[in-house]
Amino acid sequence: MIILDLFRKKRVCQHARVTPDAEFAYCPDCGELIENQWYLSRCACCGVKLKSVIKNNEIAPEERFCRNCGTSGHVIERLDKINFIDINFAVLLKAITPFGAKNYTQSWVEQEYRVNPRLIAHS
Repeated sequence: MIILDLFRKKRVCQHARVTPDAEFAYCPDCGELIENQWYLSRCACCGVKLKSVIKNNEIAPEERFCRNCGTSGHVIERLDKINFIDINFAVLLKAITPFGAKNYTQSWVEQEYRVNPRLIAHS
């Protein structure tokens, strides 16, 4: 059995059913909280927007050199919100965000004491 576990494909959720218009959403396939992050690459010299792609899990411009000035340097910029002008140049990264509350306190009342639970008034 252990040898067969090595050959099984480990499927990683791609979060394909999370829509890009929401800032945060839960993935219906895996249940994780997903943050849609938009990134844009610009030329380091002249600041022209370059079409971005994801290569080897890194955000990079599609072309190696700028069409405007010919330099190969680029700067990655994170966008707070996407607008219709930048949608052709930007790339979407779906990142898993941790849940806000990891520690919690739980209390209960034992049934043998026959106590009616009541809310405590906040003063």
